[in-house]
Amino acid sequence: MWVVLIATSILSFAIKWLGYLVPERWLANPRFQRINALVPISLLSALVVAQAFVVKTHVVIDHRVAGVAAALAALLARAPFPVVVLSAAGVSALVYHLH
Repeated sequence: MWVVLIATSILSFAIKWLGYLVPERWLANPRFQRINALVPISLLSALVVAQAFVVKTHVVIDHRVAGVAAALAALLARAPFPVVVLSAAGVSALVYHLH
């Protein structure tokens, strides 16, 4: 376990250190900046899907899907972020209680 932890720490440090060696002109490239702006969005989307639809190794449809749907509806309605979170939590809890 410690070997994995230390190896991961070294790898993480090496990746960060290599980031400082990237020439600044590469980072100023508009194409790179567009791609870089989309990375957090895709990672967060993947996390939401994994947390909403997967339990261990099985794909499931349960109360979490209703919560994600409510959040999506609130986002499409341009609701403030607290409203999005509360609507998702409320709908998810209601469906869980009714099930």
